[in-house]
Amino acid sequence: MSTRVLTGITTSGTLHLGNYVGALRPAIAASQAPDVESFFFMADYHALIKCDDPDRVEASRMQIAATWLAAGLDTQRALLFRQSDVPEVCELTWLLTCVTAKGQMNRAHAYKAAVDAAVAAGEEPDSNVTMGLYSYPILMAADILLYNAHRVPVGKDQVQHIEMARDVAQRFNHLYGQDFFVLPEAEVEAEMELLPGLDGRKMSKSYDNVVPLFEGGAEALRNAVAKIVTDSRGPGEPKEPEGTALIQIFDAFATPTERAQMRAELRAGLAWGEAKQRLVAQIEKELGPMRARYAELMADPERIEAELQRGAERARAIARPLLARLREAVGLRRSRVLPGQAAADVPKAVPPLVKQYREADGRFHVKLTQGDAVLALSPGFESGREGAQWLTALKQGGAGAVSLAEAGDPGALEAALTALRQQDAERERAKARKA
Repeated sequence: MSTRVLTGITTSGTLHLGNYVGALRPAIAASQAPDVESFFFMADYHALIKCDDPDRVEASRMQIAATWLAAGLDTQRALLFRQSDVPEVCELTWLLTCVTAKGQMNRAHAYKAAVDAAVAAGEEPDSNVTMGLYSYPILMAADILLYNAHRVPVGKDQVQHIEMARDVAQRFNHLYGQDFFVLPEAEVEAEMELLPGLDGRKMSKSYDNVVPLFEGGAEALRNAVAKIVTDSRGPGEPKEPEGTALIQIFDAFATPTERAQMRAELRAGLAWGEAKQRLVAQIEKELGPMRARYAELMADPERIEAELQRGAERARAIARPLLARLREAVGLRRSRVLPGQAAADVPKAVPPLVKQYREADGRFHVKLTQGDAVLALSPGFESGREGAQWLTALKQGGAGAVSLAEAGDPGALEAALTALRQQDAERERAKARKA
């Protein structure tokens, strides 16, 4: 079974070198693993919480998408999409909101920080708190649970939100009696917090100490590197490279041999100015070709849009069947005769029927029928066990989770799958009562 890994970036600005080294580069490398399903999304709903500049949100969405593509993300393997192109996330957010305790939201770090800041300024505690800020962790939980992600790479400041997502998922599963949601795990990457900024502190736009990734081109990179803080030792004087921001940034783009050589030359008296020029050249070897691809993409928005729409359709193919199950579970069902009430002159519905059989070629098939209609037909399998596994995947994930040799009406298929799930659930409850 593959592992699903989900990564989101808020679209309220552009990315810098720290984002690339700490998040983009390792995430793209990890997405190449054969047993991993990677989901990369632009959290543009989240951006609205802290940014009310529409042009900035629009530009950031395109810039960040172009950055992922330019940096080498393979969208044939990984899903790249905008959060707002998957409306199911909003419906799931509401379903989760209805089972989330207010006391849990009161403990969220972002909310508590906003309250503390207001109190310190002599204002009412909630004076600067919007419901977007307050409910942010529930939307983040929906982002994760909608795709049943197993791992979520985050910084330490986001670990609490993953824990909250687990709590909400457990509560929903328990309340409605099925394991609808996988319990996600936070994956804290130590490297995410190691790249320093120009002043030696963690690289962050809030500190105004970042090295731009693509924006501003090679000139912006040179100008930023020139501002890296160093000591006062001049050319010819030995310098201690360890612990300096310059050498830490250099290490992120250099081989072990290049790292050793840079250190040796600094200790031998290499001027800081020359070291900065070498750093620029070192970064350019990796980022230069990417920056060229980024410029091409930004000049062709339709190409970016096409990639995002393909990613959104793949994401929705996963989201729709899950939402159908959740709606059924909470009672948002199609009109029917209620339990305990008789149906007057209403023909009895024909239940769906699963047939497993073997063709003359020796291959096993699974067919889902209802009356005379064939709703789903599997491809051929080498063993009956494979057919049973296919049927389980069809029940759990719907038509989007399996390959179909033939499929009937999508609505009738989903209704039949819902009926099969109910039958399975009733059998499990009967077993539990007997036990």
